[in-house]
Amino acid sequence: MQSRYNPEERLAELTQNAIGFILIMGALLFPVLEFMDYFVLPDKFARFMVYRLVASSLLVLLYFLNKLKRNKVYQYSIASLGAAMSAVTVELAILDSGGQNSTYYAAMMILTICCLGFAPINMTWSFILIGMVYTIYAVPIFLTETITSGVFVSNHAFLVSTFVIGLLLRYNNQKILISELNLRAEVFEDKRKLEQYSSRLKDQVAETSGALAITEQRYRALFDNANDGIAVLDRDGNITDVNRRFCELHGFDCRSVQGSNFRLLEIERGPGEIEARLAKILAGESLVYEAEHYRRDGSRVLFEISSRAIDIGGVPHIQSFHRDITEKMKLQEQVLQSQKMESMGELAGAMAHDFQNVLTAILAHSEVLRRHVATDDFGKRRIKTIEDAAKRAGQMVSKLLSFARKESLQLAPLDINTVVTDSVELLGRTLLEQNVKVRVQLANGLPAIQGDDIHLEQVITNLIMNARDAMPQGGTITLSTARRELGPEAPQVSPFLKPGDYVVLTVRDSGTGIPREIMERIFDPFFTTKPEGKGTGLGLAIVYGIVKSHRGEVRVESRDKEGTTFEIYLPVPDQSPFCRIVSREDASAPIPGRTILVVDDDKDVLSYLAGLLEAEGYHVLSTENSEHALTLFQSHTEEIQLVVTDMVMPAMNGAELAAGLKKTQPALKIIGMSGFERNAGVLETRHMDSFLKKPVEAAALLACVRQALNEVVDDRATEA
Repeated sequence: MQSRYNPEERLAELTQNAIGFILIMGALLFPVLEFMDYFVLPDKFARFMVYRLVASSLLVLLYFLNKLKRNKVYQYSIASLGAAMSAVTVELAILDSGGQNSTYYAAMMILTICCLGFAPINMTWSFILIGMVYTIYAVPIFLTETITSGVFVSNHAFLVSTFVIGLLLRYNNQKILISELNLRAEVFEDKRKLEQYSSRLKDQVAETSGALAITEQRYRALFDNANDGIAVLDRDGNITDVNRRFCELHGFDCRSVQGSNFRLLEIERGPGEIEARLAKILAGESLVYEAEHYRRDGSRVLFEISSRAIDIGGVPHIQSFHRDITEKMKLQEQVLQSQKMESMGELAGAMAHDFQNVLTAILAHSEVLRRHVATDDFGKRRIKTIEDAAKRAGQMVSKLLSFARKESLQLAPLDINTVVTDSVELLGRTLLEQNVKVRVQLANGLPAIQGDDIHLEQVITNLIMNARDAMPQGGTITLSTARRELGPEAPQVSPFLKPGDYVVLTVRDSGTGIPREIMERIFDPFFTTKPEGKGTGLGLAIVYGIVKSHRGEVRVESRDKEGTTFEIYLPVPDQSPFCRIVSREDASAPIPGRTILVVDDDKDVLSYLAGLLEAEGYHVLSTENSEHALTLFQSHTEEIQLVVTDMVMPAMNGAELAAGLKKTQPALKIIGMSGFERNAGVLETRHMDSFLKKPVEAAALLACVRQALNEVVDDRATEA
């Protein structure tokens, strides 16, 4: 439908067009009338030619400016500027050709007729324009000459008469134009309303005459295009109508299903169940239930069915909506399994933490016993046996924590090239049997990364196996490593990459590639394009999780039928903030007389820590309660230079205790201890200056204490 007719917009359009026409006409008339100068004032011919060409050029410029914008004030300003410029040009010719006696005054009359006759400007601007033209004509003559000629009076009278006639003509034309535009608007509006009325009438006629057909089409469209399978049954359970989705879910042709009894499809769980359900539905009760149906190929599909009674032509029928929940139930089973594993993990994590404290106490007191049986070889061997058993138990606890996901990866400096070589050797025979060639291109001089070699081998293995599956007819897998330093362009490589130094592992295959439509889902858990029973959908999800736990990123590039490239970015680490683990012999001498606050909720561990530090000459304040530790610190703020605290404690954990202590004394040094790793998700260690993992050996603890106290001395020396 057309938009409404706007007289103001139409008037603005006419004004713009008219002014453009006048400007072009003036630009043509100025040079055309040059021949008149040759016959009237041949001696002024050259000068007047300059006047006319300049005026014509400026009018052309105004013509193009006039097209830039449609606005009344803007167009009126362009018209006024053009009229003033033309009047000045004519006035220069008048002054050079006799002034008050010049015949060129007639050009002023032509200018007035053009402006008022063609441009649909309002009366206010018309008076302004006439006043401007008259001023440009008369004022210079009055100022430079003495009026003595009757010719000037005659010319002046003719010019003023032209002004008056032009204004009257402008008034009349403007009034007629406005009336015409308003009339057109009314006619347009009447036409538009008539079209609306006609359209409504047609719609009403069509709606009335085709109501039944439209209702049927709407019903069929909703019925056939529904996402759920729909079946209509008679009171005996015979299928009278089904939609396409119902047939797709069951694998039958729609014509073969209609007329059959739905009991042939449903697997009855108990005797009389179906009959009882039909009776309830026909009695007016709406039911939602789960039922298992046979498919044409003999397989089974689980439905959530919503049924209710409907009336069709006065006869009761049953309408049932069938939603396939087979995948939903599988997902629920996976979720339940995941929750079960999570619960087992929580239990394992809690047990492992307490067990680490026990192992710490065993190792600690073994160390004490070693000092007292320094001359007893038999006792020393037994103590060594106890320590070795405790350490093995500690390794078992670490595995238990890894299962519980309470412990981070076993990060250590490693060479990625070695991990790649070991992984390829492990899979070599399997790949050869599949007619897959492996090409390895390793860069020399790569820096070490902080990584878990076992988990990184799993990343490489999963990527290689995925590449193998993408090449059923064989192909080539290329593994390469490189060092890449990323600057400000890092976010362009991956939004989550920060500028820095990276080791890049690339796995490229010549397989079928990844279709664009599933590219965004390849890292989703349980998503797989492999046939049922051929894949879990966890391979790439595990790859993504391991790489992220290494603070790295995964980039994927793939084109259908052209292969896939995975790039693993692993950051080159800065200096580790952990305490350096040294042997007892390498530990520096203690700094006696320093006061250390020790906090641990395990009495045996606390006793060991306090006894060990006191034996080294330190003054120790110890407590099992983290809240009491705050009170002790407030009472001995000036004395305490170091705090050694367990991280996992009741009431107030080590992180909260450290935050409270740092708030009171920001320069205080704090060593945290836990059976969990420092960067495990259960720990918050940003207030810790150092961290030790339980079970902690005496040498490691004393070295870390010495290191922290040396930093206190250095800080005070710097301040001094």
